[in-house]
Amino acid sequence: MDERNYFGLLRRRERLTPTRRGWALFALGLAMFSTFTVRGIYPFLAVTEPVAGGFLVVEGWVSDAAMEAAVAEFRRHRYAMVYVTGGPVEHGALMNRYKTFADAGRATLIELGLDPKEVQPIPSKQVRKDRTNAEAEAFGRWIRQSGAAVKTVHLISEGAHARRSRLLFQRALGGDVEVGVTSVPRGDFDPDHWWRSSAGVREVMGETVAYGYARLLFWLADE
Repeated sequence: MDERNYFGLLRRRERLTPTRRGWALFALGLAMFSTFTVRGIYPFLAVTEPVAGGFLVVEGWVSDAAMEAAVAEFRRHRYAMVYVTGGPVEHGALMNRYKTFADAGRATLIELGLDPKEVQPIPSKQVRKDRTNAEAEAFGRWIRQSGAAVKTVHLISEGAHARRSRLLFQRALGGDVEVGVTSVPRGDFDPDHWWRSSAGVREVMGETVAYGYARLLFWLADE
């Protein structure tokens, strides 16, 4: 029997349809995958993989708690220097004596007890997008121009921003430099249940998209 019907425009075919048991198994698998993704995405983004020695780098926009963690880390391992990155202060600049987050971060570290000779600000230019990348490139450029011998860099970041920051700093410094990172938890939401607060959702969803964006751009650049 010819399977073609309706002037050759349609053809009869057999297909498999999931049973109730099949649909239930599919729904269970989807639920397990969703649960794993929701619970696993924050630890993935908020990575902590430190390296000892070399230079300590702090992103100047981080909270005072993260600055305190940077001071404790510096005193624990006695790094050669602390570098503070950051671009122009965008809000409240008229009332702020420090015009960049790099300078403001340096002042915070000194206030917390570090010797001014041990803290070097590395300001970056104002950009409309990719600010973290601009900070990483400014740091890499300063290192190359200064002729500083660097083999390891330990980056202090905050929350879910840590993995993207390490990616960008590693890219800016090159494969000959080992970049470690410590993510200091944010205090405005519970990282174990980030989906229960608007701050947690904004942080994780935003950083998930931004990390994928950074990865994609680097992948295209390498093509």
